[in-house]
Formats: sequence, structure tokens, C-alpha cells
Amino acid sequence: MTANIGNVDRIIRLILGAILVLFGALGLTGGVQIAAIVAGIVLLATAGTRFCLLYRLAGVNTCKI
Repeated sequence: MTANIGNVDRIIRLILGAILVLFGALGLTGGVQIAAIVAGIVLLATAGTRFCLLYRLAGVNTCKI
């Protein structure tokens, strides 16, 4: 897996992922807590690995390396 997520994209994913997991865990998102937690975990995982399968399939690369 070659990195295809740049630093700005990575920071955005970390922040949004943490917010979604927090909202899902606190139950502040109504009836979609599980979806919020799963989406947050996916964002955190892609930020951690610096690889996004959807970016690869779409031919997107925000990594400058």
C-alpha cells in the first residue's frame, strides 16, 4: 500500500474521525450512533495508515511524496 493521503487531508480525517466517534459514543447523533462510530473509525484508520482505498480507485493522490 502506497501512501495517498497528504498531511492536510490526514489532519482533517483525524479531527472528523474523533468527532464522529465521540458523538456516536455519547449518543448525540440520534438513531445513527453506530454509523457515526463506524465512519469515525474508518476515518481514523485511513489517517493512521495514510492510505484510502476509495482514493486509489478514483486515482486521487493528495500525498506530495
